[in-house]
Amino acid sequence: MKTNRMSVRIVALALIGLVAIPAGLVSCREKTLKTDATGIFESTEVVVSAETGGRLCRLDVEEGDALRVQQEVGLVDTVSLSLKRAGLVSSKSALFHQRTDVPKQVAATRRQIERARIEVDRLRDLVARGAGTQQQLDDAEAQLGVLSRQLEAQLSTLTTGNQSVESRQQATGYQIAEIDDQIRRCHIQVPMDGVVLTKYAEAGEVVGVGTPLFRMADMSRVFLRAYVTGSVVSRIKLGQKAVVYADDGSEGYRRYDGRVTWISDQAEFTPKTIQTRDERANLVYAVKIAVRNDGGIKLGMYGEVVFKK
Repeated sequence: MKTNRMSVRIVALALIGLVAIPAGLVSCREKTLKTDATGIFESTEVVVSAETGGRLCRLDVEEGDALRVQQEVGLVDTVSLSLKRAGLVSSKSALFHQRTDVPKQVAATRRQIERARIEVDRLRDLVARGAGTQQQLDDAEAQLGVLSRQLEAQLSTLTTGNQSVESRQQATGYQIAEIDDQIRRCHIQVPMDGVVLTKYAEAGEVVGVGTPLFRMADMSRVFLRAYVTGSVVSRIKLGQKAVVYADDGSEGYRRYDGRVTWISDQAEFTPKTIQTRDERANLVYAVKIAVRNDGGIKLGMYGEVVFKK
């Protein structure tokens, strides 16, 4: 009887142990299941660099920080650029006051022309009635012509002067816009959602254009870069579903659903860090399987994949 009771207890404990395996975690026995390929997890990585040169006033990131797209995390000194901008704004304002009020400047000449026309009309009437001479009329008409040409010259000179001022104003406006763009680039913004992997610079350092500040990766969507033999790649296509197993070094694998996003069109020799199941194969094809990461997958972790038919 004691032997039977012991057997029942052993069976019960075994069943409890099976039930205790967390969801998504495959038992160690399934490590022996046949998979199609082995690979390493990687992600989309971006190196954020300085877009302007100067002293780095602040850089509010640390390795492991989760960042959001367009989040401002740092600033390169803008004092010099701000002073240049203030000088350009002052110059543009001074140019505005150099503009000539054309109607005001030619008002006196227009009044003279109006009086000369009245005089020509009066003399024409006198000549018609025989009370005036033709010479008087000719002189009046000549004076009217001189004043008209004088007005045209004034208008041309004043308009050309204003156009020159407007051109200088426009050029100064472009310079201000360029300075504004440089100041905007001094504000360091995050290009995508992700996690900081490596920090390269610290506040107080002098950086140049293109100096790396930090490296980050999108950890929400990772890729298993796996290598398959020619016999396997022939039955894989883009968008094909797959089951990915992440090897976290524990007794079991974590199981994820994935989808093929890239297939290399060239064969290569098997990387030293990867072992294909067909040890006789010298050439393999690289493929990428996209996986939604729940936080359990780390970059550089090994994984295996089974392609669904």
